[in-house]
Amino acid sequence: MKISAIVPVYNRAGLMPKLIQALLNQDYPVEIVIVDDGSTDNTADIVRGFPVTYIHQKNSGPSAARNHGVNESGGDIVVFTDSDCVPQKDWIRRLIDGFEDDVGAVAGSYNIANPESLLASCIHEEIKLRHLALKRKKYIRAFGSYNVALKRNVFLKVGGFNDGYRSASGEDNDLSYKILKAGYKIRFKDDALVAHHHPEQIWTYLKEQYRHGYWRIKMYRDFPEMSRGDDYMVMKDIIEVPLALFSLCSILFLWNKNGAFLFSAFTLSNAILQVKTAITLIRIKKSYKFIYLSIIMFLRSYARALGAVRGILKLRPLSIHIWNIKI
Repeated sequence: MKISAIVPVYNRAGLMPKLIQALLNQDYPVEIVIVDDGSTDNTADIVRGFPVTYIHQKNSGPSAARNHGVNESGGDIVVFTDSDCVPQKDWIRRLIDGFEDDVGAVAGSYNIANPESLLASCIHEEIKLRHLALKRKKYIRAFGSYNVALKRNVFLKVGGFNDGYRSASGEDNDLSYKILKAGYKIRFKDDALVAHHHPEQIWTYLKEQYRHGYWRIKMYRDFPEMSRGDDYMVMKDIIEVPLALFSLCSILFLWNKNGAFLFSAFTLSNAILQVKTAITLIRIKKSYKFIYLSIIMFLRSYARALGAVRGILKLRPLSIHIWNIKI
């Protein structure tokens, strides 16, 4: 069974050597295809120094880059990771061990490449907490494009990644839902790991989350039934965005007694949601650094809310289903 690893990259020259070397060191033979999505740094020079297939395209987004890479590859199985990741040596072998007749995709989990960063380590532990819940399930409803293997025929049958997603956000959920609709299962393998470079600057992270809020609106427009959740997304994610939005709207009425009450109620409710997650991690990890995470998650909810507002205004019409209520 031939395996092709597809990696989209845009201006990540400094991270490419570790990534490519990790792919070359896999304990399972793999064709490596790096798709340069119009980088303006020296990514091309770095990649061409390794025995891999290098493809350059006009900047079109990671979805288009991955589709381009699949078209130029020859694997029966196509595996995807991102340019800010470093797969462990047995990553590919563990992924392909998860395939069965009715499984169209096998998804893996996270490690961390920059644990020295407080922000990065907090982000990582929150993600791992979510993955603990996934670990209890053999099959899941959504994967991340940073760590997934797909049968080539399934990938092509459902149309690959939706290149309407010009940024790295939502395109992996979109592909997940198309695979489920086509009648295939998605297997979760928590032992197939890639180390990920998480953001180290708060502003960078919040901009990323604003983008997630924006593209999630397109995702819910195309798959309204998934607005109820997809295993990775928990109830807190559904609740916190409207709470943040109502909190922001109530600022306009702070001069009024009722307006001030609503602002306080929405803001406090949102803060309590974030503290609950932080307390869970403090209890598990025996570290009070996750108090910082509660602040980050609180700010993140507002970034997502603002992104969602922009998405609603720009990507209409939208139909969202929450608790069997159509909005």
